[in-house]
Amino acid sequence: MNALLLAAAEEQPPIVPHLDELVIGLIAFAIVFGFLAKKLLPNINKVLEQRREAIEGGIEEAEAAKIEAQSVLEQYKAQLAEARHEAARLRQEAQEQGTAIIQEMKAEGQRQREEIIAAGHAQIEADRKAAATALRQDVGKLATDLAGKLVGESLEDHARQSRTIDRFLDELEEKAEAAR
Repeated sequence: MNALLLAAAEEQPPIVPHLDELVIGLIAFAIVFGFLAKKLLPNINKVLEQRREAIEGGIEEAEAAKIEAQSVLEQYKAQLAEARHEAARLRQEAQEQGTAIIQEMKAEGQRQREEIIAAGHAQIEADRKAAATALRQDVGKLATDLAGKLVGESLEDHARQSRTIDRFLDELEEKAEAAR
C-alpha cells in the first residue's frame, strides 16, 4: 500500500485535478450557472423589484399620512385655540351678566325697601291719625263729663259737645305750638 501511494504521489500532486475532471466540472458549472441565470435570477430580480416598489409606496404613504397628520394637528390646534377663545368670551359674558343681575337685584331691593319704608310711614301716619282721633274723642268725652260735673248740668247735646271739645283741643294745640 505504501508503494501504491508513493507511485500515485509521483505521478501527479493530489491537489491538482485531472484534465477530464476539470472539463466536466466546468461544463456542470456552466449548466448550473445558465439555469440559475435564466430561471432563478429573473424571479429574484422580480421579487426584489416588488419589495423596492412596496417600500417606496410605503414611504410615500407614510409621507402622505405624515402630511395629513400634520394638517389634522394644525386643525386641532386651531379648534383648540378657538375653543379657548370662546370659553374666555363666555366666561366674560357670564361675569357681565352676573354683575348686571347683581345690580338689578340691588336696585330691586332698594325699590322694595323704599316701598316698605313708604308703606310703613303711611301706616304710622294712619295709626297716628287714628290714635289722635280716638284720643280726641276720649279726651272730649272725659272733658265733657268733667265739665258737666263742674257746671252741674248735662252737656249731652252732641253738637254742643263737639264744638266744645274741638275748641278745647284747638286751644291745647295752640299752647303746645307756642311753647315750642
